[in-house]
Amino acid sequence: MGSGNRNGKRSRFRSNRERLQALLSLFSKEDRVLILIWADPDALASALALKRLLAQRVSQVVIAHVNEIRRINNQLMIKLLRIPVVKKSQIPVNDFSKKVLVDAQPPHNPAFKELRFDVVIDHHPETEGWEADFVDIRPDYGATSTILSEYLRSAGIKPSVALATALIYGIKTDTDNFEKHCSLQDVICFHHLFKHMNRHLLHKIESADIRRSELKYMKLALENMKFRKQRLFTHVGRVPNPDILVVIADFLNHVQEAGWVFVSGEYRQRLVIIIRCDGYRKDAGRLASRAFGNIGFAGGHREKARAEIPLENLNGNGNKPLDTLFIIRLLKKYFRDLREARRSKNAAL
Repeated sequence: MGSGNRNGKRSRFRSNRERLQALLSLFSKEDRVLILIWADPDALASALALKRLLAQRVSQVVIAHVNEIRRINNQLMIKLLRIPVVKKSQIPVNDFSKKVLVDAQPPHNPAFKELRFDVVIDHHPETEGWEADFVDIRPDYGATSTILSEYLRSAGIKPSVALATALIYGIKTDTDNFEKHCSLQDVICFHHLFKHMNRHLLHKIESADIRRSELKYMKLALENMKFRKQRLFTHVGRVPNPDILVVIADFLNHVQEAGWVFVSGEYRQRLVIIIRCDGYRKDAGRLASRAFGNIGFAGGHREKARAEIPLENLNGNGNKPLDTLFIIRLLKKYFRDLREARRSKNAAL
């Protein structure tokens, strides 16, 4: 569990109250605060909680997203819970005196990497090559929503129905309803928030998942699917929204014979690869970082990860259209190196 300043030795706080005091000490009444996110349920809920935390302490708080919000669940979450968000491209970023990044770290996206953040709060594995005045990274937590829920409790703030529902949904989505990586803290926060949430609103948000117009991409994924040694690969070509790749990957992750799932598509001159696995003796986040970190932006957790690679960085494919076999070749070296490393380790034993 990491917290503190990345300029030199990291600070270690003994309690959430100490973390909260250190965080709030960075802000003054004159500050205009920008909270930047890649909009998904956990990030949206975390940003909303931080906005509530800072509401009476600064002059303005704006939540801005860098991605297109096209997934139905996310659109409904914003609409039903009235989460105030704007696109980063629509605001003058330099007009804000403080910048905060939640549920991500600067290397996760080019839009983040170009900025210097005052605060970074996240639950993904820690990355290098960046600095912030306050850092709270807890990779043992299942959701950033849990971290922000602890801040709210330390501040003595009772969440509104909308905020509690958002945080519950953030925890549920990032822990896959507690079936994937989570901690005792996630469970405790869920229990605390449950009495404040609205189950009918949550059900409305959770029940919407895919549009009829997007079913053709599911069909393509099934038609293009290939298996290689318990690894399921499929490429669906150009997509109007990369979130459909996430829906497909989550669906295919239920295939019993698949130890790994790789679903890819092309979006705005980038190859997007969504990775899923069971997290048992596997690490999707590590795979994404090691296999694609040098040619794009990649990261994630043990069970799920994402990589985005500019098409211009994909040497060796010429002008040929990308397909499932290309994705298999792209990952072949990583798995070959992994096998060799395991053989060397076993030989040493």
